[in-house]
Amino acid sequence: MEKILTIDGRQVKFKSTGAFLLRYKAQFCRDALQDIFKLQAAIDGNQIKDIDALNLEAIYDLVWTLAKTADPTIKPPMEWLDEFSEFPLMDIVPEVTDMIFSCMTSTVPSKKK
Repeated sequence: MEKILTIDGRQVKFKSTGAFLLRYKAQFCRDALQDIFKLQAAIDGNQIKDIDALNLEAIYDLVWTLAKTADPTIKPPMEWLDEFSEFPLMDIVPEVTDMIFSCMTSTVPSKKK
C-alpha cells in the first residue's frame, strides 16, 4: 500500500510492505506491533483519549519507517524530520493509519464456516 502526502510543500511518499515491521524493529529496537497497540489505546480516531499513554516518539518512528520503506535513500529519523519546517503530525497520522494497520489484517477470506 502506498500513499503520497504533501508535507511542508513537499511530496512525501509512504509505503507499507511486509518488511515494514522488520525495518521498524531493525531501526528502533522495538516491536512495532506493541507500539501500535499502545498507541491505539491512547488514540481514538482523531481524538486523544489517554495523554499518558500517548508516545509521540513511536508515532514519529512509525511515520519515518513508512517513508523509509517507500524511499530507502531518506536520511536517519532526526535528520529527515529536521528537513521540514512544519510536520503536522496530527494531520499526517490519520492519513497513514490504514497503512500502519494493514500489516496486521488479513486479505484471505476465512475458510471456517
